[in-house]
Amino acid sequence: MSSSARIHESHFDYKMDPKYRVSVPVEWRPVSEETPIRLQLSKEHDLPVIKVFSEEEFDLKFQQVEKSDLTPAKKQQIVGHLRMMSKKATVSSQGKLTIPKDWSERIGLKADGPVILAGRGPFYMLSTQETFERITDIELGMDDGDLGVL
Repeated sequence: MSSSARIHESHFDYKMDPKYRVSVPVEWRPVSEETPIRLQLSKEHDLPVIKVFSEEEFDLKFQQVEKSDLTPAKKQQIVGHLRMMSKKATVSSQGKLTIPKDWSERIGLKADGPVILAGRGPFYMLSTQETFERITDIELGMDDGDLGVL
């Protein structure tokens, strides 16, 4: 793990502002306003979320695909999907991350509405309160016995 890699822990209840911006906890912010991050429209347990990666962590996804035993066609498909479902972003000097309005609405977030930022180790995710609770229930074994030991 490089010296710039961060571990994102815990979760935070915030409110999206009218311009689809959300505050990012100080310990999760990039080193500077110029440091790009990567947003990825994704799913956790088949529930819609937006994942937020450092550029370094996002690049690791491509290295993992390249090192895999998948066929070249499947690798190209996965890489294409990752590129298609991601956008570069930055966190402002005030600690605000702007989320594209269409992406926010796609996962159920609303302007002036609640948003959960949840640490997932090398990345964090944004979700609605309902999605966060559902993911938590699944991972605590309420829906899946495999994780019941948590």
